[in-house]
Amino acid sequence: MDANNQNQLILSPKWLVPVVPKGLVLTDHSLVIEGDSILDILPRNGALAQYPTYTETALPEHVLTAGFINVHGHAAMTLLRGYADDKGLMDWLTHYIWPVENQFINFDYVYDGTSLAIAEMIRGGTTCAIDSYFFPNASADAYSNHGFRAQVCMPIIQFPTNWARDEEEHLHKALQVHNDIKSRPLIHTALAPHAPYTVTDSGFEKIVMYADELEVPIHLHLHETATEVNDAVRENGKRPIARMQELGVISPALQAVHMTQLTADEIELIASNNVSVAHCPDSNLKLASGYCPVPDLMSAGVNVAIGTDGVASNNNLDMSAEMRSAALLAKGLTGIATHVSAADALAMGTINGAKLMGREHELGSLEIGKLADVIAIDLSDPLSQPVHNPISQIVYSTSGDQVSHVWIHGKAKLLDKSFTDLDVEAVLAKAKEWKIRMHL
Repeated sequence: MDANNQNQLILSPKWLVPVVPKGLVLTDHSLVIEGDSILDILPRNGALAQYPTYTETALPEHVLTAGFINVHGHAAMTLLRGYADDKGLMDWLTHYIWPVENQFINFDYVYDGTSLAIAEMIRGGTTCAIDSYFFPNASADAYSNHGFRAQVCMPIIQFPTNWARDEEEHLHKALQVHNDIKSRPLIHTALAPHAPYTVTDSGFEKIVMYADELEVPIHLHLHETATEVNDAVRENGKRPIARMQELGVISPALQAVHMTQLTADEIELIASNNVSVAHCPDSNLKLASGYCPVPDLMSAGVNVAIGTDGVASNNNLDMSAEMRSAALLAKGLTGIATHVSAADALAMGTINGAKLMGREHELGSLEIGKLADVIAIDLSDPLSQPVHNPISQIVYSTSGDQVSHVWIHGKAKLLDKSFTDLDVEAVLAKAKEWKIRMHL
């Protein structure tokens, strides 16, 4: 590709799925990229005539759509893939995950684990991720160095970790990291109190104050399990959501993660406060945490987006698989086959994620003027043929391995399944080094 016109591109797929409006499929159309943004969408012949100096990428058996947005994860936990499987959540956390983190987590661990996650996400068509983990300055460096879009969340917890001694120091360091990285290209920030059972009332009050002052979201594990809810009721007589409401946490700034235990009144509360929900179906299933009532949330008008959670509890970052799980789980639980259609699931993996971050004006769909976060999925494989409806194919019959091309901010990151600027061998070597250390 000519370096002089690498950001003047015409992408010409067989099918173009813009996501907005929902369900629309365009055939024989091209998407035109100028710099970091989408300049035009029009029939291919018109694009070639109107933009004769632009470089065309022909995608003859591909569907082009918006890059996936993974709204909840702990990227560095890729280094714990398969480390402690088949455990319940609290057993998994207290006896396996927290001890190994206390032993090994440092800046380099987080940087290397996040780099591995970035490689996996690019390979699977994810172009933006929300990431909450210790040493967020390390993860921010990894995202910046690899040119990946992210919302970096600063974790706050009352217990000592390798990053900070107590709740106050976590909050202090979180504010410092926010100031250090807030102006970086492709990076946004959020405050991330871990959960109601690991943050004090005074901690939440400070977090609400700072989130309002800094105009950043609050990213919170909430109502993840029945045990969490029952323990809270036994200890203080309140369900966690009720406590969060009293502390001012329930607001449009809240990105509520998991939400598997909800009453009708709680659904109405979050709907009336414009709270967005990050749904992590595979992780919730694997940890037997419960089921997020997605159809009820959608009926109430709640914005529901999809996250993978960390690889230690999934065990992958494949958003195609996650969208499929979200659709099938909703149907299976309700007995209604029309709940969470393929188009709904694709929206949950794209535009709804942008809405959760408050960035739907620039991300999450292929629309003129939006940032060029774009992916192509190769449907020529026998597993994806014949193609009656490419949206159904994306959700029900493809995997991340079929993503062939990825552009983030208009820049090619994956071409014909090959990384353009990421040294994947170096990333994998670091991951293997950490695996050896953990088993010495």
